[in-house]
Amino acid sequence: MPTLLLRLAGPMQSWGTRSRFDERDTDLLPSKSGVIGLLCAAMGVDREERETVLQLADLLMGVRVDQPGVLRYDYQTAQNVIAADESKVHPTTVSRRYYLADAVFLVGLEGEDWGLLERAHRALKNPVWPLFLGRKGYVPSPGVFLPDGLRDEPLREALKYEFLGREWPKDENGLESARLPVMLENRDSSEGSLRMDQPLGSFAERRFGARFVIPDFVEVERVPKPAPA
Repeated sequence: MPTLLLRLAGPMQSWGTRSRFDERDTDLLPSKSGVIGLLCAAMGVDREERETVLQLADLLMGVRVDQPGVLRYDYQTAQNVIAADESKVHPTTVSRRYYLADAVFLVGLEGEDWGLLERAHRALKNPVWPLFLGRKGYVPSPGVFLPDGLRDEPLREALKYEFLGREWPKDENGLESARLPVMLENRDSSEGSLRMDQPLGSFAERRFGARFVIPDFVEVERVPKPAPA
């Protein structure tokens, strides 16, 4: 079964799934709703469109952590903010906006529809709209597109793709390890961690359901860095 791989790397990224008001959270891994939103931006899918969103949401998702990043937050203020019930205007509102600094993830999306994955892969190379990592202004660097990211192999096997981080993780003995943590979507049962980030309609509707993910590891081929000249 084919899998599409995306590289999510940049100075800042944020994958909030819970907050709505003055404190904006981020999960420690990319959310499925955020990844599907990124693909929709690349493919030029309108916020009101449901069919393509649901087709993409039906893909099975896995995330490999190459660089977990550091959790930080911005302390921001805004003036003349209208209350949610429009009963008053707040002269000054304080907001904390959490993000991951210097994180690198490899995301895989598995599905039976090769044509859909191929269309998404082409769109990542030439996106219709700008791509960002969960929040506008959080630009991917390097880009999301991987030239060989469309793989004719199942999700877990595809996540053995080459290492994307700067430095290999260390094992319990302080030695560089080729075992990288992954989180795999689990549809066989309700076993695993609950995530409320499964799109249930267009992004204009803002409806999200539950899915479960389970932790695992993959072995990635250890390629030593070339010696300095």
